[in-house]
Amino acid sequence: MTDTAARYLYLARHGEASADETTLTENGRRQAVLLGERLRSTPLSVIHHGPLPRAQQTAELIGAQLDGVPLHRSEPAGDYVPYLPTKEELPPDAADALLGFLAQVPEEERNPGPALARRALAEFTGPVEGDRPRHELVVTHSFLIGWLVRAALDAPEWRWLGLNHSNAALTVIRYAPGRPSSVLFHNDMGHLPAELRWTGFPPELHA
Repeated sequence: MTDTAARYLYLARHGEASADETTLTENGRRQAVLLGERLRSTPLSVIHHGPLPRAQQTAELIGAQLDGVPLHRSEPAGDYVPYLPTKEELPPDAADALLGFLAQVPEEERNPGPALARRALAEFTGPVEGDRPRHELVVTHSFLIGWLVRAALDAPEWRWLGLNHSNAALTVIRYAPGRPSSVLFHNDMGHLPAELRWTGFPPELHA
């Protein structure tokens, strides 16, 4: 029987992006550097990142603050809708609003999403082979973070909706052999000064 050890999955949304989403803003670059500085004492083995420029640039800036942690481009770490619910699955008082929101997402982010989401669960979650814990960072987008947190809590598949994540905030999930997965913390912005927090959130959700 192969030994297994705990996986610590660190999830970060990319830094604040320009209006056309082709690059990071100056604030986004600062956010990424500060997140990298926070992670200096973490024994990361790899930084996975989505293929879009805002995720790749964030990963590169984080990696520049660390000592030789390799970067790995990953399609399952991209920006997509991980699950498309039916109206019957959703709370009646919220169904129309949620489906209206999803209808605004471009088809290229909706259609391949469920298959990529299954790959993300297979590649990024669960204990790891061997006898040593593994620490991995995934630089991605808010939708995937919501999907992985939902899965860690065994919540219904539609429940990734409503789990928002700020730019360059940090979430950590622990997958230990023989134990339920644990969300150690979610949307942590402690490494960011006040003026760099809550970017990427609707104003009404700032706290």
